[in-house]
Amino acid sequence: MSVAVTILGAGVAGLSAAWEMTRRGAEVTLIDPAQADAPGPAACSWWAGGMLAPYCESETAEEPVTRLGQEAADWWQAAGAEVTRRGSLVVAPGRDRSELDRFARRTNAHDWQDAQGLEELEPDLGGRFARALHFPTEAHLAPRQALAALRAGLTAKGVPVQAEAPTRGTLVDCRGLAARDLLPDLRGVRGEMAVLRAPEVRLSRPVRLLHPRHPLYIVPRGDGIYMLGATQIESDRRGPATLRSVVELLNAAYTLHPAFAEAEVLELGADARPAFPDNLPRITRDAGRIHVNGLFRHGFLLAPAMARMLAEMLLDGAEPEVLK
Repeated sequence: MSVAVTILGAGVAGLSAAWEMTRRGAEVTLIDPAQADAPGPAACSWWAGGMLAPYCESETAEEPVTRLGQEAADWWQAAGAEVTRRGSLVVAPGRDRSELDRFARRTNAHDWQDAQGLEELEPDLGGRFARALHFPTEAHLAPRQALAALRAGLTAKGVPVQAEAPTRGTLVDCRGLAARDLLPDLRGVRGEMAVLRAPEVRLSRPVRLLHPRHPLYIVPRGDGIYMLGATQIESDRRGPATLRSVVELLNAAYTLHPAFAEAEVLELGADARPAFPDNLPRITRDAGRIHVNGLFRHGFLLAPAMARMLAEMLLDGAEPEVLK
């Protein structure tokens, strides 16, 4: 007899959970009134960078993020998303070279590149930085296309996103920050981003620019389009990006490459990422439902592992390591 599951929320956590449960034979109902028609900016994951970079994240994240995040690239590719496997780069201006050394000490699975090696990897960065860290096994994807691929795959399997539907079986709450009505220790961490068109800049992999005040990541989306992010502010305020944050992001982009000064600003956005006090994700049981939440800034990186652990708990009786 198959297991019935109702999932609330069609952001990256809910869609990933629905995909994994459906793949394993569960009868899934997926409900999200705000996103029944199409994925959009109502979901925090709409504004994500899409870096599948577990080793870079270990610079500040705890060990489980690095270990569990290593599942992400293969999972997303198997789920139908287009995953680009060209690694990641980390650079710093000369005045901040100590930041690059610190980053290297706190991470692994990287190799050092001198100026020539960096130019061979990314010719447009040639002559701009004396050294770089290269994380060759990391990957990235375009979040909006990845969400659309999951939705299309689920719809083809008879699991569309519905505005409302009767609850069947186990109730799984993947509503992100909206679940604070039941998870009082959940908090919001605001992130702001920009999408630029800069056809004169050619980058093929994510690049992180280290800076003591406003570090930047930039992720290529193809056709000269780049995602810039992201601020990290202890605030649950959603809504438009602030001028200060936008100026910091654009200044950092200019430091990476002056041609970004002529870029077209296509989008500015902000949202609040759901996080628990320890910034680690959790699966919890409370008030007759299971919560999958707290993915913080690691939504696309950790959603596959969270979906796997949820499926193992509901279908195999296993206890997730993130169960609280």
